[in-house]
Order: sequence, then C-alpha cells, then structure tokens
Amino acid sequence: QVQLVESGGGLVQPGGSLRLSCAASGRIFMIYSMAWYRQAPGKQRELVATITSSDRTTYADSVKGRFTISRVGAKNTVYLRMNSLKPEDTAVYYCQMDTNWGQGTQVTVSS
Repeated sequence: QVQLVESGGGLVQPGGSLRLSCAASGRIFMIYSMAWYRQAPGKQRELVATITSSDRTTYADSVKGRFTISRVGAKNTVYLRMNSLKPEDTAVYYCQMDTNWGQGTQVTVSS
C-alpha cells in the first residue's frame, strides 16, 4: 500500500557530495517521522538521521555536521544531503517511514 523509493546514490570521490531523495507514495494519511539508515558490507544497519513530523532532526555522531536531513512541504518526501563524504560512508542507504522501508540506494565513496 505504501511505497518508498530512494534515489540519488552513486559513486563519488572522497570530499564530494550527494543528495539522496526518498519519495513516499500510496495510502498515506498523515505526516510521519522518517529516517535514513545505512548498511555497509559486513556491518549492522545503523541509523543515520531522523526527521519528525514537526521537522525536528537527529543525526548519528559519525555524520553530524556533514549530513542534513530535510523535508519539503507537508507530504512524506525526505532528502539527505551528504557533504564531505568519506570512504566509510560507503553503504546502501535506506529510507524508513513507520513500518515501511525502501529498497535502498548504493552510495560508494572511493577514489
């Protein structure tokens, strides 16, 4: 009933930037808190950033000051601006809303 589609991933050099997008569609009747997670090879999935229905944000310490989560309008579409990317940011990034998850988008930071 609900679909989350991430986009914007790709290959970027260290120090570069990317903006990820998460578009939510389907039977959505309220503004939800949303989050970005990531999972690197061989590692557990970790929470990267959250944004509440009132647009309060939180960040993992590892990305604080470099990443920005945001939402435009009243609908459930969020972005993750990633600056000063490091190789350790390489992961599949997932969008989450309530119990719904996107398929993920690959971010690779490499020279």
